[in-house]
Amino acid sequence: MLRRLATLALPLLVAASLVPAAVAADGSDGSDGSDGSDGSDARTRATAQVQLTSWSSYADFKAGKRRGLKLGRGQVSMLRATPRTVAGKAYEAGTWTSPWATPGFGASAVIPSWEATTPGRTMVRVELRARDASGRTGSWDTVADWARGNRPVKRATYSGQADDLGRVSADTWYAAGAVTSWQVRVTLLRPKGSAKAVSLERIGAVASADASAPRPTSQPGPAAGTVLPVPTYSQMVHSGHYPAWGGGGEAWCSPTSTAMVLAYYGISPAPAGITPGHADAVVDHTAKMVYDHGYRGTGNWAFNTAYAATLVAGDSYVTRMRDLREAEDQIVAGVPLVVSIAFGRNQLAGAPISASNGHLLVIVGFEADGDVVVNDPAGATNAEVRRVYDRAQFEQLWIAASGGTAYVIRNG
Repeated sequence: MLRRLATLALPLLVAASLVPAAVAADGSDGSDGSDGSDGSDARTRATAQVQLTSWSSYADFKAGKRRGLKLGRGQVSMLRATPRTVAGKAYEAGTWTSPWATPGFGASAVIPSWEATTPGRTMVRVELRARDASGRTGSWDTVADWARGNRPVKRATYSGQADDLGRVSADTWYAAGAVTSWQVRVTLLRPKGSAKAVSLERIGAVASADASAPRPTSQPGPAAGTVLPVPTYSQMVHSGHYPAWGGGGEAWCSPTSTAMVLAYYGISPAPAGITPGHADAVVDHTAKMVYDHGYRGTGNWAFNTAYAATLVAGDSYVTRMRDLREAEDQIVAGVPLVVSIAFGRNQLAGAPISASNGHLLVIVGFEADGDVVVNDPAGATNAEVRRVYDRAQFEQLWIAASGGTAYVIRNG
């Protein structure tokens, strides 16, 4: 299994600080044809039930509630920490709680993602709760304990917690019934007596309603004929590497894809603790840095973007998109996308593997006719990673499998 899929929901494009539910992802009202069309395509795209909300500026963080933390420019950090015990270890903690985010529709899933600085043995805990139409508020569910490193508490998510209004499944919070608003809480933690500068730079989530129904294929847009020069890495050449981090090969589609996007930006961190002689050892290193000890895999969406955020100068987050037309907007902006698909036998012509119940790859551009150019890490060698997939086939599989889930990783 390359990446488990358990999400069927509709998607968005880029994060503004707080995106109004009635505004289309391209910033228009979805009806004036400002994308260069006659308006009909924009109207269709604006009907998708999805909203990405994030907090990252001084004003954003000021709008939330903080305890033991201070505001800075684009971050919150420790001020007067309070004692906390985590996994039997003594910590000092400070907490920031977001305002309620109201998407304007009944959401069935919420996927949080974050950017944080966790030096030494510091860490962050991410929690989420929701409210339904009756006004009932659910309990706080712990989504993840996360740090760039892995000591003394291992980076992990907490699947289960199936109580009141929802449950956690690795990187996604699922509603038991439709919820009308959600809230996140982030706790910054450092070992007792430490002065390490743990901080939160961004927190947000994409909320969506179920959208497994097929839709007409999107028409090619401004990225037709544009292909970004993203380096090619094969996950398959790492088969058998590091069983403690998933064992390489089919298990490493996500870290391989993340490593390709980082390499496109000229970011290739020196692998630490990797066996000398491994080809493209940065892939092994990335797998180590994104491994989720709760889910026991490298395919956790938010863990990949949170790691990338520690290396890039721009934003790094998980979102959902309505169609490939929205993906084209990112390609035009010079941003390759890691996307999550699944397919059965003979469903994806030209794929290097016959089927997958969950696979991540990189959209790097589009042919002149609108077909999708990808770096598919399932290629047997680096030379076999670049592929072209039929637009209709690919879009249908992407939307049906993950609701158009994508990693948006920007550098600058």
